[in-house]
Amino acid sequence: MVKCTDCGRFACYSGDLDNLPMKEYCPMEVQKETLTEAKELYNDQANRKVSQESARVEATGYCEWTRVQETMEFAERMGITRLGIAYCIGLRREAKTLAQIYTENGFDVVSVCCKTGSIPKEEIGLRDDEKIRPGNFEAVCNPIGQALVMNAEGTGLNVIVGLCVGHDSLFIKHSKALVTCLVAKDRVLAHNPAGALYTSQSYYKKKLYGRG
Repeated sequence: MVKCTDCGRFACYSGDLDNLPMKEYCPMEVQKETLTEAKELYNDQANRKVSQESARVEATGYCEWTRVQETMEFAERMGITRLGIAYCIGLRREAKTLAQIYTENGFDVVSVCCKTGSIPKEEIGLRDDEKIRPGNFEAVCNPIGQALVMNAEGTGLNVIVGLCVGHDSLFIKHSKALVTCLVAKDRVLAHNPAGALYTSQSYYKKKLYGRG
């Protein structure tokens, strides 16, 4: 099984390919054919352009541009003029601010809330006791609907703002356009999920390592 996290040599990063870890977990040792296939896919012009412009944005704005800026720079370099914002209703203010920023910078902006379609949770097979507030109407998040609306509106790059775990997966699965994440939802850590990693050996140790 491939486990890059167990490696300390980082030969792939340094280019020192004579120093590959001769272990079963290195993909450059045990998945050579797969990585050859991946390399060939960069010959596809669409894949190559995305890879090139991503690298150029990284190099040009390295440690200077925020991710908000990077999304705009990437879109411009890709020739994309219509951006989609797929957002959680709990982050509606942040999404509105983002839409204003994109609009001020000359982009057409399509924004779709997660509750679009107003589908009752019962319609996807959830019981009343499985709701956040049993006894009340609750619309299920509708990431497939968000993606299909974006597809119909002809967006070129869709930006996720706080979609739930799993809902973001469905959105990515059904989006025809490229997708990037601006905000990863974490209700406990003010949408900074990496905070759990930084405190995994202190405040969150029991919660994260005590699940089994």
